[in-house]
Amino acid sequence: MRKTNRVIVAYEDTLSWGYGAEIAARIGEQLFNHLDAPVRRVAAMDTFCAYHPNLEDEILPQTADLVAAVQELLAY
Repeated sequence: MRKTNRVIVAYEDTLSWGYGAEIAARIGEQLFNHLDAPVRRVAAMDTFCAYHPNLEDEILPQTADLVAAVQELLAY
């Protein structure tokens, strides 16, 4: 964050109510004045975790999701 003034919190827990939400909230609370863009979270969908590989790929964050988040923050 010190180099770019931007933060992405990436994790495999659900987007809502996961530990990444708490991390993002604390960053927003304590470091808001240093941010040039909103804290961005990349996480699993808010649904039950599937065990079939094809469904897991749909629910869990993938590399493309992380790349899209980075590009979004760079364009901010």
